[in-house]
Amino acid sequence: MQDFKKLLVWQKSHALTLQVYAVTAEFPTAEAFGLTSQMRRAAASIPSNIAEGCCRAGNRELARFLHIAVGSAGELEYDLLLAADLGLLTTIDGERLANQVTELKRMLVGLIRRLNPNEIRLKTDN
Repeated sequence: MQDFKKLLVWQKSHALTLQVYAVTAEFPTAEAFGLTSQMRRAAASIPSNIAEGCCRAGNRELARFLHIAVGSAGELEYDLLLAADLGLLTTIDGERLANQVTELKRMLVGLIRRLNPNEIRLKTDN
């Protein structure tokens, strides 16, 4: 078991989650149970799965939860695109957050590879 708070990927994913909460606070109230909720859940799922994986026994379990975190990052990536296309995000916020998600996906995949060098390569480029 390791302290997830010491992992840079967890720190960055937590910071991203806080930023997603901040930008979605500006979304219309009509989106409260729609895109706002979806984006917040997807964002929070990333550091949550990293934390849960760190509390499991062994690298195999950690890698499994990191895979789930990658999936949540992909979901958030789409949600950001949708929010931008709907005019709910500024171009600057949308690009900044999307770049952070891309960086997180790369970091997560890199960590998965270190845990399991035989892991099949995952595509993380846009």
